[in-house]
Amino acid sequence: MAFIQFENVSKTFLRSNSRLLLRSLLFNRVRASGEQPFYALKNVSFQIREGETVGVVGRNGAGKSTLLSLIAGLSYPDEGKVTVEGRVAALLELGSGFHGDLTGRENVLLNASLLGLSRKKALEKFDEIVEFSGVGDFIHEPLRTYSSGMVMRLAFSVAIHIEPAFLIIDEVLAVGDASFQQKCYEKIMQFKREGRGLLCVSHAGKTIQQLCDRALWLEHGELIMDGRTDEVVAAYGGQKLVEI
Repeated sequence: MAFIQFENVSKTFLRSNSRLLLRSLLFNRVRASGEQPFYALKNVSFQIREGETVGVVGRNGAGKSTLLSLIAGLSYPDEGKVTVEGRVAALLELGSGFHGDLTGRENVLLNASLLGLSRKKALEKFDEIVEFSGVGDFIHEPLRTYSSGMVMRLAFSVAIHIEPAFLIIDEVLAVGDASFQQKCYEKIMQFKREGRGLLCVSHAGKTIQQLCDRALWLEHGELIMDGRTDEVVAAYGGQKLVEI
């Protein structure tokens, strides 16, 4: 069975106020070795099994994007262990994995390959991907000629059609018109009915409640709460009101 597991995971970053030459950066690291690092994530543990739909809530800087980048394999923990079993399709940044000088077609085949699909399977899925994206004849044009909404539609279409065990979404569905957002929502609901997993980050509590049965609440890099979506969103919303 596919699953995602975090075991006492921490991720740290060094604070820097300016760009430095490599020599200066290494010198400062040695000199400041006694200073406390900034924890983007601190001692976080949870497990997500295939078929679970999980939302992640938290303020800016809470560690949400860091958590997703660890799952996608874009970075690695400084402490603890991250285990990912099964194919993951991650939409973390608009057009990530795409190249502006390549055509839409070339980007579809390249991105599908990066996400673990064979060229034969990608070609079989190609027409379906293009039709869902709605980019039409632009599929033969360089990606740099696309609007941001067109890039997002194409990226989402590739991710949803490679049949991943887990789909990871980081706010990217905020881009695009209302009709395509509804189309994405319907596709994600179909995705859920097929028993696939979803991990979604959104500042819109309503979106999390509609799409996810479970939620994680991150605050200052720590996991504050893990439970039913309605309970976590209510607790998180109440905390924000108290702070205001």
